[in-house]
Amino acid sequence: MRFGYSERCLDHDTGDRHPENPDRLRAIRRGLAKRHGVEYTEASPANRGAVTAVHADDYVDELEAFCADGGGNWDPDTVAGEGTWDAALSAAGLAQWAADAALDGENGRKTPFAIGRPPGHHAVTDDAMGFCFFNNAAVAGQHVIDRDRADRVAILDWDVHHGNGTQDIFYDREDVLYASIHEDGLYPATGELTETGEGDGEGTTVNLPLAAGAGDADYCYAIDEAIEPALDRFAPDLVIVSAGFDAHRHDPISRMRVSSEGYALLTDQIRTVAEGLDAAVAYVLEGGYGLDTLAEGVSMVHETYDGRTPVEPDGDVDEKTEARVNDLRSALGL
Repeated sequence: MRFGYSERCLDHDTGDRHPENPDRLRAIRRGLAKRHGVEYTEASPANRGAVTAVHADDYVDELEAFCADGGGNWDPDTVAGEGTWDAALSAAGLAQWAADAALDGENGRKTPFAIGRPPGHHAVTDDAMGFCFFNNAAVAGQHVIDRDRADRVAILDWDVHHGNGTQDIFYDREDVLYASIHEDGLYPATGELTETGEGDGEGTTVNLPLAAGAGDADYCYAIDEAIEPALDRFAPDLVIVSAGFDAHRHDPISRMRVSSEGYALLTDQIRTVAEGLDAAVAYVLEGGYGLDTLAEGVSMVHETYDGRTPVEPDGDVDEKTEARVNDLRSALGL
């Protein structure tokens, strides 16, 4: 696999006790150092035009000035410093690189994965929130559409939190599908089954809030029975995976039960679905706050593309998951 990485992303200083800190990237790098076939690319930062294609000009100006003045708490959870501006542009640029590299026809062993920070999927059109400043996946998706590299882009978000920002940006768009599997009731308390898009975008938002405690079998069932049919109908040219690893059973801030092996299973499913659609696939890092489990999750994605066959999940699908998947299929007419 090819990983997009920049030392500039370490300059986003959130303080020693903040869960979203530079040690996340250091842990991923340490984990990948034990694997074969890992390559790194340093991409150029996103330019202002790429960012303002999905974010309001006034917000971007305000964030730049805030960082230049030394930063501080943007909100109680979202912390910026002087280095945050360059780090955020770098993370967005890495996501752009991943989307471009995927569409350039990299083979499976070279599938691109942007491991930048700060993460992005909570950043809405005109505000930062949830540790996020620029919506990296949205920047990448808009980038390839604006350059006529893709007509239709799907963003699949498996982070344990709903990507309200990505949904917000594309909610009325017919050329971008946003699909999210997330823990029901968790921050930011969005992503209900009934949120399916509006106007031209009706049916292009796919939300599956799973009950706390959902594990590997539930997530695999969700992909097979809900996400795959939605992707098949949408027929994207590119699938961007907003890859958070905080649904892991040992992550400190969620109650889900996905295992490290579970992320290999999800990766294998997504690869298979994309191959059936002849769609390119790119990965963009989102959350994950247990350093060991974050490193294991990213490594599992790499190992799956490197040829390792995942082990089938233990356990049965929970009845709550089956019911929610049925409700979603009904809501979307799948």
